[in-house]
Amino acid sequence: MHKRLTFWLALAGLFVAVRLVLALQKTTPPAPPLAEPAHAPFTNSIGARGLIESIDENVRIAPAIAGLVTKVFVKVGDETKAGDPLLEQDQRDAAAVAAAQQAQVETMRAQIHESQVLLADKKDAWERMEKLSENKVASVDERQRARYAAEAAGARLDTMRAELHAAEALLARNQTQLELLTIRAPRAGRILQVNTRAGEYATVNPVEPLILLGKIDELQLRAEVDEDNASRVQHGCRAIAYLKGHRDQPIDLTFVRIEPYIVPKKSLTGESSERVDTRVLQIIFRFTAPKVSVYVGQQMDVFLEASAGLAPDARPDSR
Repeated sequence: MHKRLTFWLALAGLFVAVRLVLALQKTTPPAPPLAEPAHAPFTNSIGARGLIESIDENVRIAPAIAGLVTKVFVKVGDETKAGDPLLEQDQRDAAAVAAAQQAQVETMRAQIHESQVLLADKKDAWERMEKLSENKVASVDERQRARYAAEAAGARLDTMRAELHAAEALLARNQTQLELLTIRAPRAGRILQVNTRAGEYATVNPVEPLILLGKIDELQLRAEVDEDNASRVQHGCRAIAYLKGHRDQPIDLTFVRIEPYIVPKKSLTGESSERVDTRVLQIIFRFTAPKVSVYVGQQMDVFLEASAGLAPDARPDSR
């Protein structure tokens, strides 16, 4: 009885082991993607990654002089015109320097007026001495002394005028320094980012711009093509872009230009196969905004039409 039970237990264990081996040999089908990837619309395509920009590119606002921010006049979404104030830095020291220089200029103007009066007196004395010398009343030495005194007064006046000109130039520089502490919009556009607040210290080369300004009534796309495919890009090529998650809505792109200088890739996707030393050719396109909302800084999958006869590479970010 005991041997028979052992036999059946061994047979059951063998059966379970066989079932387990067969189950492990089955291939698990891949999980369906969360969003269907975009497909190349052309027979010969070049895949690229695109970044939406404001028309004529964004303006990264930074101060010309490092200083403490005292006022911020704008907020995200505000429309600005060229020359509108964006932010103001501490002006107390610059204003004091400009005021002191202004006082110096006024002092020198008063001294010039005094020198002009002195010159007029010396010239008058010289002219009277000339007449007295003609009548043999004044000596030649007295006449020469009067002449030299008038010429010295004239030279002193010329020196004072030159010093005034230098002081006025320095005043203009100080006033320019004061004006630079109020940062103004270089062109019309919309405020896309504000990365500073009153009380923060603004440096000349900040890691991120104090204010990002762009004109978003029209948009453009900056497509980055791997340098390996740069030779396949044709001037004036057709291109189509897809927003991520909207592969059913292709966006026709209008060719604008090719940036002639290949640059290091900055917009990294984080894919495991991506190299950090990749260099890319940038192509600028314009497009009409689709029905779905698009935003500056958003990424798109871009496909460019390559010339016939070349092997297609339809990956959106080929490497």
